[in-house]
Amino acid sequence: MKLLADENIDLSLVARLREHGHQVLAVAEMEPGIPDDVVLERANVETAMLLTEDKDFGELAFRQAIVHHGVILVRLAGLPTAAKTAILIQLLEEHRLELLGSFTVVSPGLVRIRSVPGVSS
Repeated sequence: MKLLADENIDLSLVARLREHGHQVLAVAEMEPGIPDDVVLERANVETAMLLTEDKDFGELAFRQAIVHHGVILVRLAGLPTAAKTAILIQLLEEHRLELLGSFTVVSPGLVRIRSVPGVSS
């Protein structure tokens, strides 16, 4: 799956996702410090799903109706990278089609996938 990792996603997690065959672009490697709307724009241009720890993307996706290919909000703070990787790999494998064009929140033991009105995958 093609992902764009927001700057707040640890590069060790990015590396592990790449090792598992995912194409992951990382804001920290490309354009550190760009604003959220530009991050989402980059994800759109790259036709990539956004991976972030920033709740502000919910505002962009729902209230401002900025088109996206999917946002995954990662709420796994405190877990080791290996555990985060395992949870995300499982999410990407089991919910691949549901994630497209949706706003997803992943936390330990819970996945919430919510379609965004007006967004087509």
